[in-house]
Amino acid sequence: MENENAHKYEVATFGQGCFWCAEAIFKELNGVTKVESGYSGGTIANPTYKEVCSGQTGHAEVIQITFDPSKISYDELLEVFWKTHNPTTLNRQGNDIGTQYRSVIFYHNEEQKRLAEAYKKKLADEKIWDNPIVTEISLYTKFYKAEDYHQNYYENNPNQAYCQYVIVPKLEKFEKIFKAKVKKR
Repeated sequence: MENENAHKYEVATFGQGCFWCAEAIFKELNGVTKVESGYSGGTIANPTYKEVCSGQTGHAEVIQITFDPSKISYDELLEVFWKTHNPTTLNRQGNDIGTQYRSVIFYHNEEQKRLAEAYKKKLADEKIWDNPIVTEISLYTKFYKAEDYHQNYYENNPNQAYCQYVIVPKLEKFEKIFKAKVKKR
């Protein structure tokens, strides 16, 4: 009989612009058990969305991903991270501008740091983009879950204009590139 505690879940924390987009993508991955939108990397405790959007707190909009490493590796999560946003635009993703939209990997341990730095170096060496990669790789310290209305945003608001014009095209591209990694519906 299999032990219920045999699966040890791990956590990854990524910022790649708007957390609504990132959440919608990573929730689709096989092996991901939970994705929460929130804030990390700032200077005040329990920031609100309004405070983070001011750009004064230092927080980034992030997603915190709980995953089963027996089904999906941290390296595979990094691959999705790098291929689903533009890591060469400083404090910006599309029309979302400000430090809260920066490209950032908050590593939880030395192995995550090593893997993130190696992946970033590999992409820089391959000159995938015309401009240099500006993704920050920083030690994870704290995650503050965003307000409830930010959780499962795409799922709860599929017909909202932002979802239709920004998230849907990203999801369609993601599903084509990562077809084998997407959860079966």
